[in-house]
Amino acid sequence: MKILTSVIIPCFNSARWLKEAIDSCLAQSYQEIEVIVIDDGSTDDSLDIIRGYDSRIIWESGPNRGGNHARNRGFALSKGEYIQYLDSDDYLMPEKIERQIEFLEKEEADVIYGDWQYLYHLKNGETVFGDIENSRTGEDFLEMLLEDKKWIAPGAFLFTRAIVEKSGGWDESLKAGQDRDFLISVALANAKFTYQPGCYSVYRRYGKETVSTSNQRVWVENHFQLMKKAEEKLLEKNGFSVNYRRALAQSYFSKATSWCLYLNHTDYLSTLKKVRSLHDEFNPASSSIYGFLQRFFGFFITGIIFRFMKRVRYFWKLKPYEPLHINK
Repeated sequence: MKILTSVIIPCFNSARWLKEAIDSCLAQSYQEIEVIVIDDGSTDDSLDIIRGYDSRIIWESGPNRGGNHARNRGFALSKGEYIQYLDSDDYLMPEKIERQIEFLEKEEADVIYGDWQYLYHLKNGETVFGDIENSRTGEDFLEMLLEDKKWIAPGAFLFTRAIVEKSGGWDESLKAGQDRDFLISVALANAKFTYQPGCYSVYRRYGKETVSTSNQRVWVENHFQLMKKAEEKLLEKNGFSVNYRRALAQSYFSKATSWCLYLNHTDYLSTLKKVRSLHDEFNPASSSIYGFLQRFFGFFITGIIFRFMKRVRYFWKLKPYEPLHINK
């Protein structure tokens, strides 16, 4: 007897893409699936599309309380022993659930993840697939998450119900960095992560902004919030190893230097101090310029020079400031 899998889709004003997302779940080769759609106060035609599926899906609609609330509510309604989260503008390939369940059970893992692919929507109306993104990481998965070294599309994962319960679910106070925070919570619940080769999920990209990138300061503040939470949990578990300290220091440094134009001077310097408190011999591997200057001026003076140079480039338009690619 096959085990039930729950696919949880949070939806907010996704009428343009929602049907493709739901249909990709109903078309799975693994048939023991329940599709749960939580409408998060949509004002477009999303709810009409959801109602059109009748009893083929489970759905609920309520006021807008954010995607994380919708994910948690979907999980509360779910009955599956395996959990698939899917954003309403993304979709799955037909064999995704079947292939990943087989591999997850074989490996006796808590989480399985695979490769994925961008689908770009161009200004001229055309759609173009990007290269397949290889998700393999040979590192400690928690260390990779703490450093924020590699991003993997949320739809590429499949979880056991037990590990989602142990993780505590999605943090509803966050408006950005939600998937990173959730995965850190899962990893801190001692989850076994296993990589399976193969591309079975598609992540849609359109326009320049997503929910998380529409307010850069919120994005930065939320990532600092989730990193602080991760540090506190590691200290509680007595598991804050040197490698984890280095990884978190690198993440703080990358956020501070990449987004220094959105931080005031006090916040910027306090973040650099945080980096050194986590790892007093920290070497900024992500910035060759910073590393070069540090040899002559030291860590903190170089930080001030680095921020000044970036502000000059921006205000004099010598080099247009382009925010880093941020995940939704």
